Amino acid sequence: MKKIILIPVFLSLMLLTHGCLLMHSVSYEIIANGKGKGTAVVTVDDIKSDALNSSVLNEDKKALFEFMYKSDDFVSQMKYEGKEITSRKLFVVDGKLNGEVHFKFEDINKVEGIIYEEPFYYLTLSPGDSVITTNGEVIETDENKRIIWDNTIEVLKFTMFSDAVSGGNLTGMAQYFKQ
Repeated sequence: MKKIILIPVFLSLMLLTHGCLLMHSVSYEIIANGKGKGTAVVTVDDIKSDALNSSVLNEDKKALFEFMYKSDDFVSQMKYEGKEITSRKLFVVDGKLNGEVHFKFEDINKVEGIIYEEPFYYLTLSPGDSVITTNGEVIETDENKRIIWDNTIEVLKFTMFSDAVSGGNLTGMAQYFKQ
């Protein structure tokens, strides 16, 4: 699995499970309310499992549907990491399971390491990370890739490619989702 420096809310917990949950992309919309505080929405698209047997698939289902989607322990863990979850949901679009988390933060650096140095916000990534879209400017060097937004932009937006989720032995999680 391709490793990326950017580890979104869902991905960080998905990798802690015994199986491996993958998603196609991760999108962020961040509203910084001054002095490093603000709110964010993280959306993950097309959640799948790479489990090779039913036991591991059951672990992935439990991690996703019972822990991340419903448990208070997940909310507490995210709060400890500086992200106060205000809502979370899973939903199916075109047969693909997607997820969305809304949270507040007191330090924008807790949102995937975004840094504010007046008059710019920036996010530093590894050169191999794939930025699909952003309303910031992407600057690439041999050492890193950086998204930069000036502080006149009210909502910082970016979408990252996370993992290839087509082909192979991947199992779509939409079929197991009960609303």
